[in-house]
This record gives sequence, C-alpha cells and structure tokens, in this order.
Amino acid sequence: MSVVAMAQTPPPAATPPPDPAPAPVWSIGPIDFSGLVDVYADKNLNNPASMTNGLRNFDLKANQFTLNMAKLTMEHGADPVGFRVDLGFGRAFETINGADPAGGDINRHIEQAYVSLKPPKGKGFQLDIGKFVTSAGAEVIETKDNWNYSRSLLFAWAIPYYHFGARASMPMGAHFTGGVQLVNGWNNFEDNNSGKTVGFTGAVTSKKANWYNNFYTGPENTANNKGFRNLYDTTLLLTPADQFNAYINFDYGQNKDPLGVKSSWKGVAVAAKMAPTSSFAITPRVEWFNDEDGFATGTAQKVKEFTITGEYKMKEGLLARLEYRRDWSDVSFFERGPVGTSKNQNTILIGFVAYFGPKR
Repeated sequence: MSVVAMAQTPPPAATPPPDPAPAPVWSIGPIDFSGLVDVYADKNLNNPASMTNGLRNFDLKANQFTLNMAKLTMEHGADPVGFRVDLGFGRAFETINGADPAGGDINRHIEQAYVSLKPPKGKGFQLDIGKFVTSAGAEVIETKDNWNYSRSLLFAWAIPYYHFGARASMPMGAHFTGGVQLVNGWNNFEDNNSGKTVGFTGAVTSKKANWYNNFYTGPENTANNKGFRNLYDTTLLLTPADQFNAYINFDYGQNKDPLGVKSSWKGVAVAAKMAPTSSFAITPRVEWFNDEDGFATGTAQKVKEFTITGEYKMKEGLLARLEYRRDWSDVSFFERGPVGTSKNQNTILIGFVAYFGPKR
C-alpha cells in the first residue's frame, strides 16, 4: 500500500463509550376525569323575607334559581400511589367550607384533595393523607349520589362535612372493613386548637344489607383542648332488590365546653327508594332531630321533616328531580313573610344535575 493510500485510510474507530443510563421516569398512570353541574329552583310557601330556607344547607336559597355545585374531579386509584382532587364552585362549596378556621379563600373551592398509598403486599390496606369527606352519614355532598335532592337534617346538623389529616382502612375478611383516622377535627382545614380528633370506622357488607358505624372523639372547642366532642353515627342500608332499597340512619352527638357544660343532639332518618324502572324512582324520607340544647341549630328544638322525591334519569348523564318537603318544629323557628315566624315550612323544588365521567 502506498504512503498516500495509507494516509487516506482512516484509523480504526475507537470503541464508543456505553450510553448513559436513561433518566428515571415515574408515572402515576392514567387519570380519570369526572364532573357535574347541579342547579335547582325552589319555592318556599312561607315566602321568607331573607329568601332562605330554614335548616337547609345546599338548597338554602328560596324563591330563586341557584347553582348548587359545578365540580371537576381528577383521580388516580392507588397502585400503589394515587390521588384525588375535587374542585368546584357553588352554594355547596360555600356551605361546607364556610366555618373553616383557615378562612374562606384558601379552602373554599376544594372539596377533597388527598394522596393515597396502597402497598402491593398490604392485603388491601390503604392510607389517605389530606382533605377528605367524612365517613359519617347516610348521604354525601354530591346530589346525584343521594336518593333525595335536599339533604337530611342529620347530614346538615348532626355530623361534620370533612376532615383534614390521615385515614387508614383495611379489609378483614370477606365482609368487614375497619378503619382509623387522625384528623384536625370537624371541618378544619387548619386546626382551631392543638388537639386532634380520632375516628374509628367499621363496615359490615353483604349482598342484601350493609351496616356502617363511625365514632369520632376529640377536643373541638376553639383555642382550648378541654372538653371533648363525641359523635356516634350508624347506618343500616338494606338492598333486597334493584327495585327497592332502604336505609335507617341514627346519630348521637355530645360536646363538652371547657367549663364542663354538656350539649347533646340526636336524631334518626329513614328513607326508601322505589325504582320500578332504571330511569324512574320515588323516594320518601322521614326524620326526627332533637337539638335539645340548641348546639347544632342555635335554638333548642325538636324538628321533624317529611320529604318525597321523584327522579328521572337519562342515560346520557342528566338527572332531574322534583321534590316536596315539609319541616316542622316545636318552636316558631321558620320565617314567614316580611316579619313573621312559623313552626313549619313547606318547599317545592326542581333540580337538574348533568354529569360525566368513567362511572356515569
């Protein structure tokens, strides 16, 4: 080979160094999106000057059209890590967050926001940390997941709406799930004292009946750890057939102030859902609530209510409800006209909920 040829021949290529390891990529996987818009129009036959319905929470506004809730949910089931965030606007969000010690702005548009951990070898154990709705009660915040449009007296006055803290649950056999919670307290995004509330939950489930029990205890007096608030809540849900379901809900609560003075409240609600078709259902509900010391409602009273709700559900994700409700107290608690009061209140309501999501 000539010297020129040798000069033109490139030297053997050096062995390239190994490629660097790729940067770790972590993904929580797909996120489920769901949402709803819930509106209603209400007529209070007492024609109260304040245009509000007494003893109501989400259907508070009377004689007008109202946005109860517009909500978007993002959720990824724990596998082993997950999360859920519920964001929204409307009367329901103002109500559930209205008394929070954190104030209105920081928390007012958040219903839930928590992270979840479910170890692969944990045998069903799950831990949630953040803000989550309470385990107590026979009803929930979302209208479409209840049988009636208005919430019961027990849901509005006997139990909390949400907690901030940690909760753990674990199935124990085929028919029982137990849980424990350590939270700031009742409806506390930020705590109102340095104490904490502890909750215990238990659910016995079967094909025809489910029995739920919840107990919360802890100091709930503002800026003081003396005096505990206790709540026992239990619901028996009967599901004998697709065409007929019923529940019985009982609550007993007691609060002791720093001076040792006790206030208590208790009540029971019974409802039955009759659904002759997959699109139509009718649900009567009766209820008795004794706020004997006025701790919950601000007035010492015994209240009863009767509600009957007709429901029509479209497969496309539209739910319509027509509802009549009568509340009556043993004292003149309800507004009547410009300046009067009454022992009873009658309302007629029509509501519409449009919703979407993977579980529609």
